Amino acid sequence: MKKMLVGLMGASLLFSCVPQKKYAELESKQKETQSLLDNATVKLNSCLEDTARLKLLEEQNAYLKSSNADLINNLGNLTTLTTKGAENLERSLESLKEKDLTIKRLNQAITRRDSVNLALVQSLKGVLGNLDDEDIQIDVEKGVVFVSISDKLLFNTGSYTVTPKAKEVLGKVAKVVNNKPDFEFMVEGHTDDRAFTRGDLLDNWDLSVKRATSVVRILQKEFNVDPKRMTAAGRSQYVPVSSTDLAKNRRTRIVVLPKIDQFYSMIEEGMKDPAIK
Repeated sequence: MKKMLVGLMGASLLFSCVPQKKYAELESKQKETQSLLDNATVKLNSCLEDTARLKLLEEQNAYLKSSNADLINNLGNLTTLTTKGAENLERSLESLKEKDLTIKRLNQAITRRDSVNLALVQSLKGVLGNLDDEDIQIDVEKGVVFVSISDKLLFNTGSYTVTPKAKEVLGKVAKVVNNKPDFEFMVEGHTDDRAFTRGDLLDNWDLSVKRATSVVRILQKEFNVDPKRMTAAGRSQYVPVSSTDLAKNRRTRIVVLPKIDQFYSMIEEGMKDPAIK
């Protein structure tokens, strides 16, 4: 009996030891498998992170490529604009040079004209210098020479007949203008503002015009001034030089004018002058 019990207990122990060993092996394999799974999970997560980073890098790379393309395009546009700007600047500088050259040439022509006018004034003052300043005045305004002669020297009151003394003055003026064939001139008659009517004279307009034509006729017929160079004009009372002294307004004025084509010739000569650069 005892032998049976011992045999049964031995068999029981034998059978109970075998599953426990397998369990230990299985448990060990399970731990190993879990470790492999954990490692695989870590690697998978790492791969996923790397994939996300790769995608982000690809997106950033695409953005940088696009930005670089835009920069290159903008640089090209900027280069084009800079080139055009440089060309425009160069054209502007050339235009400024041309304008500056034109101004220099115009100033040169004006200087020449002023020199001619100065010579004319000196000539007139030379031949008329012995006359009273109140009777005759010589001025230059805006490039034009004016010879103003009082009516008391030229005409009797209310008359348009030139006096013998006045012919002497006109002869001296004619001598100067005949030596200046490049000038034209206009004879202007001026009156005061007092109403005037007498015989064939209707008013101050009539008187101023007839006095101007009388002077022109004397210059033409007695002193051989070319009539093509002369113009007669009546200004009546409407261009006074004084509001208090009426006598100063009664005058005949000779306006000496350089011919327009002569002035343009001065400019053209200046354009060809190599000294003006």
